[in-house]
Amino acid sequence: MKDRIYVCHTYYHVYVTFLKEFKHREQCREAGREPGGASLVLSRMSIDFENLKSRVESTGLFEEVVEFDEKREDFFPELAKWRRGAGNFLGNLLCRIRFTREYARLEAPFVPVDFRDYKDIYVYCDSDPIGYYLNQYKIPYHALEDGLNCLKNFDAARYDNRGHFGLKAFLSRRLNLIFVQNGYGKYCLDMEVNDSSLIRYPCPRYIDEPRQALMDRLLPEEKELILQAFVRDKERLERQLAGSCGKGDAILILTDPLCSLSVRERIFRDIIARYEPEGTIFLKPHPRDVLDYRRLFSEYPQFDATVPMEILNFFPGIRFRKVVAVLTEVKAIGFADEVVRLGEDFMDAYEDPLIHRQNEQI
Repeated sequence: MKDRIYVCHTYYHVYVTFLKEFKHREQCREAGREPGGASLVLSRMSIDFENLKSRVESTGLFEEVVEFDEKREDFFPELAKWRRGAGNFLGNLLCRIRFTREYARLEAPFVPVDFRDYKDIYVYCDSDPIGYYLNQYKIPYHALEDGLNCLKNFDAARYDNRGHFGLKAFLSRRLNLIFVQNGYGKYCLDMEVNDSSLIRYPCPRYIDEPRQALMDRLLPEEKELILQAFVRDKERLERQLAGSCGKGDAILILTDPLCSLSVRERIFRDIIARYEPEGTIFLKPHPRDVLDYRRLFSEYPQFDATVPMEILNFFPGIRFRKVVAVLTEVKAIGFADEVVRLGEDFMDAYEDPLIHRQNEQI
């Protein structure tokens, strides 16, 4: 049996996987045992990983890197009738049971590895099809928090299952008739989160694995491997960082995939207008943000969208006076004198508050 496998849906997931792998290998060395091999699965459902696969392979950290053509539910038109429901609670529940089974069955041909071959399976975003598949095929796995403190900001399991949550969690966790993500699936062994004390509604399967602690223990050679995997042009990035970023007045604005594209453009033009009088503006587009910042904001220096913002912590010469984000969690930023998360109150002016205030609707 193979040792472990990680299923990632974003660049950030891959970054955290590197951190976890390094810690695992250190613990094995301290215990005097072999670490075994690890495999990495890159799901192409949510993001274009461009040539990340070859760059990760070049580090030698993983035995294999596999791409996964994971399919959303709308790829299978036959699921639509089960998703529509039947107009009443019992009918909707029966439709959901059928949807859960059929979705897993239809997804199975696209799964690129036999997960039964692995001792430990780690899955980010088990709300995606892979979660349905693993639970319906009775394959135990470990879930991991999607983004830093994301359950604090958006408890998706409870929001998606508003109304009779206790019953739905029971049907998922105990009977496996339906599927509820983030620690409530029958075959989810545990759910790794950054800080469970920040999450309003506890789940007995939450376990704490602070991501800052994972980063703090990195060795210089481990940081170099991370840079090798994530930075496509290190020399260019270093030249960029050696410029205005270290001069003391630089302000970095982190984008988010918010609203429609036209409203999103207005949001970031407004943010730039607010902070530009304070210093030199830099932009760091979010990896899933498809707004064309290179064209629309060409007058501002921009970092590669595919580089997780946490990577900037690895460059000792970089220092921003301020980093500004809308909904992105900014607690992992160690390269700024001040961090600002504008938050839900800011977003209220741009869209219906119900869209981004999910936790308040649970």
